[in-house]
This record gives sequence, C-alpha cells and structure tokens, in this order.
Amino acid sequence: MSGVFRIGIRFLNRSNSASGSLLDARVTSALVVPACNISGKTLRGSKLSKPKPFPYQEKRYTAFQACKDVLFKNTTSRFDENTKVVVVDGPIAAGKSAFAKELATELEMKYFPEVTMDNYYINSYGYDLRKLDPQMPPNMQSFDVSKFLQNPNHRNVASFQIRMLMQRYSQYIDALAHLFSTGEGVVLDRSVYSDFVFVEAMFKNGYISKGARSVYYDLVKNTFSELMKPHLVIYLDVPVSVVKDRIKKRGNPDETNSKALTDNYLQDIENIYKQQYLKDISTHAELLVYDWSNHGETEVVVEDIERIDFDRFDKDDTHMRDWRMENEEEWTEARCRYMEKSDLMNYFNVPRYDVPELIVSPEDFKAWYDLWFEAPGMKYRKGYNEECGDDGIMTKSKMYTQ
Repeated sequence: MSGVFRIGIRFLNRSNSASGSLLDARVTSALVVPACNISGKTLRGSKLSKPKPFPYQEKRYTAFQACKDVLFKNTTSRFDENTKVVVVDGPIAAGKSAFAKELATELEMKYFPEVTMDNYYINSYGYDLRKLDPQMPPNMQSFDVSKFLQNPNHRNVASFQIRMLMQRYSQYIDALAHLFSTGEGVVLDRSVYSDFVFVEAMFKNGYISKGARSVYYDLVKNTFSELMKPHLVIYLDVPVSVVKDRIKKRGNPDETNSKALTDNYLQDIENIYKQQYLKDISTHAELLVYDWSNHGETEVVVEDIERIDFDRFDKDDTHMRDWRMENEEEWTEARCRYMEKSDLMNYFNVPRYDVPELIVSPEDFKAWYDLWFEAPGMKYRKGYNEECGDDGIMTKSKMYTQ
C-alpha cells in the first residue's frame, strides 16, 4: 500500500493500481510559465523543438546575451511542462537518494545529489583539503558530518552547520541556473529550505548554542529572498524505529556508533519536519507525503505527480508565486541573477561578533589562509594552476580563486 497525503486536500491509502484525481478544480493563471502538468517520459514522447541549452558552465552569461534572449524569448522558449524544481525530503536513511535518482530518470530531469562537506573540502582538481588538518590550528581543522556524528558537542559544530547551509544554498543556485539555461527540470535530494530542520534539532539537543542559532537565522533572512521556491516537495515519511533499523543495516560505523543520533535527536528531526517544514513549504509548493516504511514504487509517485495542475492558482495565491512572471524581461532578469553565483553568495557576509564559537583569532586565520591557498589547485582559479597540469598559462590572465 502507498499512502499519499496532500496538504489541504485529502489523505489517501491506495494500491498501486488505484486511479483518480488528487486535485480539485481551481481557477488558472496565465502568468505561470511553463505549462501546468509534469509528465513522465512515457507521456512526453518525442521532444519538442526548442533552442539548444546555453552552456552556462563553460560560458559566461553576458548582458549582450541577456538582451538577445529577451528579444528572441530564448529563456522561456526552452521551457516545457517539466521545467520545474522538485525536492525530495525525509529523515536520515529514508531512501531519498535512490528514489530521487529514479524519479529524475522517469521525469527526464537533472538529479542533484545531497550536499556533503566533500563539496567544500574537495577542490575542482580532486585534492582533499582535509589533508591539511595536521598542519592546521585545532579550531581551523576540517569538520564534516563524520566528525559531527562522533562529537556533536565540538566547538566547530555551529560553523559546520552554517557551512552546510552555504553549500546547500550554492547547490540550489546551480539547480536554478541549470533550469533557466537549459529548460530541463531538476530533482534535488534535500534542499536549502529544509536545512533549518537540523539546526533546530541540534539546538534542542544542546549541540549548538542560542547565539549560533541566531546567527544562522540572520543568514537565512539575508539570503533566501533571492531564491525561487520549489514547485513540488516529496516527503518520504519513515518513523524513528525504522530509521534506526536502516542505519544499523547499512553499517556505516560513523552512524552506528554515533553519539549524535540519539532517539531524541532523530525524533526531533521527524517532528520539526512535520510540524514546521512541511507546513511552511506547502504555502508555496505542491506537497506529496508518502509512507516509505517499506519503500514504494517510483511509477506510482510519477502517476500522482502527473495529476497535479501547477497552474490552477490565481495571481493572488501564495502557491507558485515565485514562478509568476509578466514578461520575458522578468524571466531573463531572474536568469541573470543565478548566472552570477558569487554575487548571491556575498549575502552571507553578515557581521556578527557575539558568538565565541564562530570567532576566529587573527593568528588562526592567517595560519589557515597561508595553508589553504598554497594547497594544490588553490592558488589560482581553475585552469591557471600549472602544478596541476594546466597549460597555456602565459596566454591567460591569472586570477586568484574566490
């Protein structure tokens, strides 16, 4: 049996062969782009002719290109019914990654795996900066989820979770840049919007201080307004007892011997997801919640998704508000925003000097800086590091990595 819950609609327990609409009829708005219903690859059939994807990872999106795209409507002309942001969420060991990959394949969307601190510590040349730890001052040594699981009361837990927020924010910008440049929808394994669930659980269990929590929400307040919320969130509901059993079965020693993954911490994660996150995100996104205690079938979820009319809300409704644009200029302006990620990341520069565990001494910072930016691949921007095999250096302008 697959259980599916639509916030504000109804709760259904249904077999895989069950049919019937989950939605009620609503007035549609002509302002929402792209088309209303997501389609699985079976229904999509042959692909429509549209402009080639813009190579956003290799080519800078210039003002001239933006003007050209406004004139020829090259942004929205890439869109189709599957140009959507889909997020898969759920507790630890829910089975999100496997499901999200399958869903992305079924919907012909790009899959974005869950962010880890590998995104931060392993540079574009494959060098793991955690190798520098023996030379680093104690407060400047790496701290990732493995270290958190073993020592949840460490001084660096707060900076670790803030860095996770920044990594998830960065990935979400990448997802939006991909969507706007290619027209291809995206499926994310967790997103920046549910990151606060772990902050709240950490706070409740004494892993981070009240001051660190306050800094975290200052950063959220200063950055989230620049993003566009997802169209659809799929929550895989798994009770704590099943989570614990799956953690034991997958045999990751960091998890099975963890001092952080207590019953209270895991239960707090579930409660905060259900009582805060799902309630908040459903004011904008469509929400599907499945009982995933015994896993489920991706095809059933796809069928439910295909029934959702994302265009049924009027212009005053909060649902899908971020995705209502009046004209091509507005769509292109939004696209330009996500082409300049460094500008958006600068919004994390919020000065707070009242939380001791987030303060670094000048001596420690200098020691970190000197080691970090002399490591392989870190001295110059990618493509300009001769010691890493880059050639043609004399014909390029050297630029320091940001």
